Amino acid sequence: MTDYRVRAENVRKAFGDHEVLKGVSFSVEKGSVTTIIGPSGSGKTTLLRALNALDVPDAGVIRVGDVEIDFGKPVSKDALRRYRAQSGFVFQGHNLFPHKTVLENVTLGPIVAQHRPRAEAEAEALELLDKVGLTDRRDHYPFQLSGGQQQRVGIARALALRPKVVLFDEPTSALDPELVGEVLSVIRDLAVEGWTLVIVTHEIQFARQVSDQVLFTDNGVILEQGPPAAVIGNPTHERTRRFLDRILNPL
Repeated sequence: MTDYRVRAENVRKAFGDHEVLKGVSFSVEKGSVTTIIGPSGSGKTTLLRALNALDVPDAGVIRVGDVEIDFGKPVSKDALRRYRAQSGFVFQGHNLFPHKTVLENVTLGPIVAQHRPRAEAEAEALELLDKVGLTDRRDHYPFQLSGGQQQRVGIARALALRPKVVLFDEPTSALDPELVGEVLSVIRDLAVEGWTLVIVTHEIQFARQVSDQVLFTDNGVILEQGPPAAVIGNPTHERTRRFLDRILNPL
C-alpha cells in the first residue's frame, strides 16, 4: 500500500471574489520530492500555504501526515494545531526572529510548541546546524548572516519540528544569484536522505534534477503533473510549453 504523506482532494480557496484555487487534487508519496512550478499568480504559493493552513482552504479534504481535515466543515483550533504540526514551512523571506540567535531560532519551536526539554532541543538543533553547514554560526544573530545562511537556518528550523513533510515557498527567490547554490545544495541533500519535500520554485533545472513529481499550475488548477521527464522534458499542454520556453530560453 502506498504511503502518502500528502493527499489533497478538490481544494478551493478564494480571496474575496478572486478564486485562487479551483478544485486542486494531488498526492505526495513518503520520501518523494514534489515541485510546483507555474507563472506568477497561478496559485502555487496559496496551494503550498494550504498544506500548512497558513491560508485556510474554503473547501476540500487534505491529509498531511497523520491528520486529515475536511475544510468544507467547521474546523476546531485544536484540529488546525495538529494539522499544522505535521509539516515544517520554509519561507521565501527567511522569517527569522531578529532578536534571537541562530540556535535560539532553531530551538524555539521544539521548546515552546512541542514542549521538548531544552537540552534535547539544543542537541538536535546543533546536529541540524551541522547538516546545513552553520554550526560555527550558532551564536550569531540573523543580521550577521548572509541571505543564504539565513535561509539555511530557516531550513534547520523547519526540520527541528520533526515534520512529516517539509514545505518550501520559493526558497531561493529572495537571494542574490551567487547564494542560490548553497541553499539548493542543502535541499538536494535532504532529498537524498529521504525527507518528503514539496517545493514551490522557479528554478526549473533544479526541479528537473531533484523531483519525483512536477505539478504545473496555471489559473488556479493543475494543468499537468507527472515525472520531470514528462512535464518539463515533454509537456503535453501548450500553456506548459510556452511557460517553459520563456523560462529556459529567455532571449
